[in-house]
This record gives sequence, C-alpha cells and structure tokens, in this order.
Amino acid sequence: MKKLIAFLAVVGMLNFLSSSAIFAQEEETVGTEVVNQAAQAAPVTVAEEVEEAEERGIHKEIKAKFIEGGAIFMSFVLLALIFGLAICIERIIYLNLASTNTKKLLQDVENALQEGGVEAAKEVCRNTRGPVASIFYQGLDRYDEGIEVIEKSVISYGSVQMGLLEKGMTWISLFIAIAPMLGFMGTVIGMIDAFDNIQAMGDISAGAVAGGIKIALITTVSGLIVAIILQVFYNYIVSKIDGIVNTMEDASISLLDILVKYNTKK
Repeated sequence: MKKLIAFLAVVGMLNFLSSSAIFAQEEETVGTEVVNQAAQAAPVTVAEEVEEAEERGIHKEIKAKFIEGGAIFMSFVLLALIFGLAICIERIIYLNLASTNTKKLLQDVENALQEGGVEAAKEVCRNTRGPVASIFYQGLDRYDEGIEVIEKSVISYGSVQMGLLEKGMTWISLFIAIAPMLGFMGTVIGMIDAFDNIQAMGDISAGAVAGGIKIALITTVSGLIVAIILQVFYNYIVSKIDGIVNTMEDASISLLDILVKYNTKK
C-alpha cells in the first residue's frame, strides 16, 4: 500500500512538472506577439481582465503562478505537499482499518471463553483485525502464566501497537515545518533578486522590484498553503490515534476483568 501510494505520488509529480514545462514554452512563444498586440490595442479595463482570467480557468492560473514563482524552486514545495499527503492518506486508511467494535469483540471473547475456553477466545481474536484484537490474543496466549503476566503482556504489546499507530507522524511533522521554510527561502531569494535589479539599474522604481517581490509573495503563500493543508490532516490523524489508544486501554482493562471472572468460575 505504501509503495503504491508513493509511486502514484511520484508519477503525478512528473506529469505535473512536464505539463508545467510545456505551458512555460507555450507562454514564451506567444509572449512577444501578445506584447506587440497589446501595444497597439486599446487600454483594457479591470472588468475585461477579470473576465479573461475566468476564461483561462483556475487550473491554468495555478500553473501560471507556479511558473512565475520559479518552477524549479516551487517544485520542492509541491513535493512536500505530495509526499505529505501520501503519508496522510496511508495513515488514514491504516487507522480506519485498525478501528474495531470493541464492545462486540469483548462479548464474543467472553462467550467463546464460556463455550470453548481460552483456545476458542484466541480463535475469535485471530479472526478479528485491529490492534485491540492483537492485544487480546497476546494476553490470552499467556493465560496459563497467571493474571499478572497477562497484564504485563497486554501493557507491553499495547506500547508496540501504539508505536505502529504513530508510524510516519514524524515525516508529516517534517513536511509541515519545511513547507513554510521553503516559502520564506523563496521570499529571501525574491528580495535579493529585486535588490540586484535596483543595483543594476542604479535607480529605485516599481518595475525594478515588482518581479522579485512577486516571486517572494508567491513562494511564501504556496509554502503556507501546503503547511495549512498538512496541519489539518495531521490533527485529524492525531485525534484518530488518541481515540484508538483510549479504546485499547479500556478494552484491555475489560479483558482482564473477564479473565479474572473466568478464572474464578473455573
């Protein structure tokens, strides 16, 4: 699953970069003709510019801003978004599959203990997916060693399952932190470019600094957007993990109670 998601992410990235490069070449080819026609045409109103932007479509506008911000530098921001989303999607799928109806599982385990003993209860756990069933199986597998050993086994294996649930979270945190950093780096690069233009021209004018400032703003906004998107997914995943962990702890206590009662009746 992880390899498939990563492969699809890389393929999507390559397709997007190739389309961006083609778009850039087309813009460069027709750029001179557009400038010459604009010089001879009548002044364009704001309403006409808005209408023209709507006709171009959001997709083309995004690609145009991507290229204006620097296709090579913006690619790193896009990579942070793609790989961050890939890990988030993989975690969400894993956590949804790890969710278990613990009340039904506890009832099934208790009924199996009454009807077929520990082996029947272990079979129920083997046929149920999720970390809760795995913890139950580890506890039942050490039933002959006593309740204290069962409790230690449940706690130890619960820590292992918690680590599996939190796997990949550090990478999501990394992409959340690195995306705005890349944006701020683009800001610095854009300002350096603006001051280089001022130094070359020997005069301060709007045209000399507009290009550099535009690059700075585009990269900053892009990095912040990526960080915001990944932060939303990160918080959702953390809340999902907390819910599963609380369920695991409650279910483990209930399992110990069931085993104590079963041992007493036995």
